[in-house]
Order: sequence, then C-alpha cells, then structure tokens
Amino acid sequence: MATKQAGPRLNDPIEDASTLPVPKRLLLGLQHLFTMFGSTVLVPLTTGLDVATVLLMGGVGTLICHLCTKGKVPVYLGSSFAYITPVIMAAQIMGGGADGLAYARGGVFLVGIAYIVISLLVMAVGADRVRAVFPPVVTGSIITSLGLMLAPTAIDMASENWALAIVGMATVIIVTMFFKGFVQVIPVLIAMIVGYLVSLAAGQVDLTAVKEAAWIGLPSFAAPKFSPVAIALVTPVCIATIVECFGDVAAIGETVRKDFYKDPGVHRVMLGDGIATALSAAVGGCALTTYSENTGVLALTKVWDPLVMRIAAVFAILLGFCPKVSALLQTMPGSVVGGISIILFGFVAGTGLRTLHPVNFGNSRNQIIFAAVLILCIGGAAVSFTIGEVAISFGGVALAAVVGLVLNLVLPKFGDEMLEEDGKASSDN
Repeated sequence: MATKQAGPRLNDPIEDASTLPVPKRLLLGLQHLFTMFGSTVLVPLTTGLDVATVLLMGGVGTLICHLCTKGKVPVYLGSSFAYITPVIMAAQIMGGGADGLAYARGGVFLVGIAYIVISLLVMAVGADRVRAVFPPVVTGSIITSLGLMLAPTAIDMASENWALAIVGMATVIIVTMFFKGFVQVIPVLIAMIVGYLVSLAAGQVDLTAVKEAAWIGLPSFAAPKFSPVAIALVTPVCIATIVECFGDVAAIGETVRKDFYKDPGVHRVMLGDGIATALSAAVGGCALTTYSENTGVLALTKVWDPLVMRIAAVFAILLGFCPKVSALLQTMPGSVVGGISIILFGFVAGTGLRTLHPVNFGNSRNQIIFAAVLILCIGGAAVSFTIGEVAISFGGVALAAVVGLVLNLVLPKFGDEMLEEDGKASSDN
C-alpha cells in the first residue's frame, strides 16, 4: 500500500512542508521566489522606484501578512501593477524625480491605511455576510477571469522567443506528468533552470550587469511626502485593489480547499496587506498585493504549506541586500518565464472553473453574472473619470468584480442557483 502514495500529487497535497528535509524546503521557497521575481521587479523598473527596496519590502510585507493571518494563508505579497499609472502620473505632476516619487508614495501610504480601515469594517460585519456577497458564481467567475486576463501577459513574454518559451513550458509539463517524488513538486524551478541554461547556450543572456554589480549593498530608503493632488490620484485606486483582494483570497482558498474567509478571516489578509503596503511606502517601496502567479504554483504543485511562502520571503529580503544575485535573476529571459506562465495562469483559471462546478448554468441569473464578469474582464473594459486635469481609469478584474457583485445583489433569485446533486460542494464553498 505504501507504493500507492507515490502516485499523482492531486491525491497527496503537501500541507506540512516541515516534514521535508531542509534542502527540499529551500528549493520550494526558491521556486516561489523565481515565480514572483519578474513581475515584482517590473513595477520599480517602470516607475523609477528602487528595485532592492521593493524586493526587500515584498519579503517583509509577506512575513507581516503571515503574522496577521496566523501563518495559515499561503500568500505572497508582490508589487501591485494597479498603481503603476497613477504613481507615474503623480510623480510627474509633483515635479518628477525622487521628490515626485516621494509624493506618489504618500498616496500609496494612505492606500495601506485604507486597507487597514476596511479590514476592521469587514471584521465587524463578519465572514458570513461577506461570503453572502461572494457566492460561487461570483468568486468562480472572478477567479476564472483573473487567470484568463493574465493570458496576454504570458503570451507577450513568450513571444520574445517562442523557442525558449516552449522549452520552459515543455519542461513544466514533462516534470509534472512524468516525474515522481520531490522532483514532481518543483516543476517551475526546474523549468527556470533548464530554460536559463538553454538561453545561455544560445547566447540569449547578457551577464554584463551581473559582473558589474556588488555582492553586498543597501537598498535606497526614502520617506514619503504628502500632497492633496498626489493623494487624489493614487489613493482612489484602492477601491479596485480591495475588490481584487477578496477575489484573490477566494482563489487561494479554492486552490488549497480551505475556507480562509472564515479562518483566519479575509479581514486578516487585508490587514496584513494594508500594514505591509503602508510600511513599504514609508521606506521607499510600492503598493503590495497578493500574487496570482504564486497561486498558480500552489495549484500546479499541490504544496500548500504557507511555510514555503515565508522561505521565499526570506530569500527576497536577502536579495534586497545582494545586488549581484538580484542582477543575475533579472537576466532570466522573459520568454522562458512566459512559457512557464502559460501553464501557471491556466491553472488559476482552472481553479475558477472548479469553483463554478456546483453552479447551475441552466439558471439565467448565473449566466448573466458569469457573462458580465468574464467579458468585461477579458475584454479590457474600463470606466474613466477625471480628477482635476488627470484622467483615471477603473477597469480589469476590479471593474468586472464590482459589476458581478452588484448583479448578484440586485438580480432576483429563483432558488435553483446551485445543482442539487452538488449540494454538499456548494455548502463547502
């Protein structure tokens, strides 16, 4: 009978990584580090913030979030893409340069405070009432959309060099399907290594920046400044990211088959994210958010222990003080990451479909909610408005989620929203 336990990981998720040898735990943490690295550094590279500071605060913020959630939620906090445009605009309006970025981070700091306030309100309202606003048809639609809307990102990266992208994607598939034991739970890490070695052999990697970087260096810390103009530009975006947070927590819960809305409570995730974002902005970093990329790794590997996220966070903190290793990771070809992401993002969408399984799509109400969320999200719908002379756009998952929530509240119910044969599954969701 013991030999049967070496079968597919689908039946044998690893929920306690502490039972694994230390080297294996470290490899699992590195896998999550590599997964989030590309997206996390893209935000500071785009906005002008310091990469080392952002990496450091992402790691610190993740540990803070785990502390707030009693170490129960396998979440990694990385740079939020939602604030790229408002931060750039606010910095430019406030004079540009380091001074302009300081004012933009003042707005981000208040985003963190807003998260904290909302988390307290959610705690007061209670998990059951929050859950009532997020039935499976809403959460499943949001999660599915979340995975599918990331598809263009994966394809854009893969399109840089499809040969290398196929190497990354094929390695993930082969390791996942045909290998056994521990190797089977680190397909992303192995794909990164294989893809990088192939890229080196093909002359697709420039190591100049690695050679020039120092082994040890301090991040560039800087305090925020506050201006009503910058605050008005940056802080309102939190409406979108708060809704996104609810969807991400639902996605993570569905992935690892646990009810995080109830235990430890969705408000604790928001609280941790808020404290982490405020602290990050206070020292020179950016807004932080839960990462769907890492949720994809959870779904693919079935290693659900939050410990591996904390290991990744420690590695990120160390990278903040090691410019050479950070520079080395930045030389990873985007096409390799894109090929791997095709599988990871698809797994996120698959989690959403699993959430939708008990939903009765013979019910027109459910069809309307699903259709609105999916098409608005994937189609790139956005609502624009102006603050002063600056145009602000509200779209993506956040807009789709708000529309889904409103439809769920206003459309009449007919009593057959869930399939009768899946009653137990619906109650679990």
